[in-house]
Amino acid sequence: MKKFDESKSLWQATQSELTNGFYENKNSIKCLICNESFIKGEIYPFDNHFYDAYRMMEIHIEEKHGSMLDYLLNMNSSFLGISATQQTILKLMADGKSDKEIGAEKGISCSTVRNHRYKLHEHEKQAKLFLVIMELFRKEEMLMKSEDALSQFYDAHKTATMIDDRYNVTVEEKKKMIAKYLDQDGAIKQLPAKEKGKIVILREIANKFSSGVHYSEIEINNILKKVYHDYPYIRRLLIEYGFLERTNSCSEYWLKE
Repeated sequence: MKKFDESKSLWQATQSELTNGFYENKNSIKCLICNESFIKGEIYPFDNHFYDAYRMMEIHIEEKHGSMLDYLLNMNSSFLGISATQQTILKLMADGKSDKEIGAEKGISCSTVRNHRYKLHEHEKQAKLFLVIMELFRKEEMLMKSEDALSQFYDAHKTATMIDDRYNVTVEEKKKMIAKYLDQDGAIKQLPAKEKGKIVILREIANKFSSGVHYSEIEINNILKKVYHDYPYIRRLLIEYGFLERTNSCSEYWLKE
């Protein structure tokens, strides 16, 4: 099973990769959401049929994640650059509901729904221009050699529950924080007081859990006991900051994807 691995995160993916839900290297293709992989040239059995790696990846995404549209629409609205209201309206539109049906469900008029639809299309145009601007800017940035370890940002994890300047951490800062707060075994020497440091350390702790595995509370505690003496506090933080999910009864925990 895969760890909390962001070998290629959503933030590094191309538009085509985001649309398809996977990226590929020389030997395999990997799911952008959970990093499940299939080897090119291999044939995989599923439901009494056999498929190549590409089709198997499509089936995997459909079976485990629904679709990339579903997954992206359920991300933190701050990542999408739209309001929570726009996100909700867009979800209903993606479900195929008419303006009238959406209006009835949300208690708003059809004209208000149409206005939301118009604004979303305007946002799409703006996003296209912004992407071009950033692509051109990045070329200039590379020429100026300003994109070094001091200016590369350590991106927020894709399941973050709150997005603000506490994620304004560079790769170099991340390395220093890990060296300062964690020992060689990954145990916490000192819990950071600042939010930035806390998020970096929690992200490292999340790497101790495997994607797709459901853990009992006892199993979670046994892992976290090796990390920090106040393991219930760390467990709660992992939930609050969007690294772990759990059932309402707290009987099972798993990595949030």
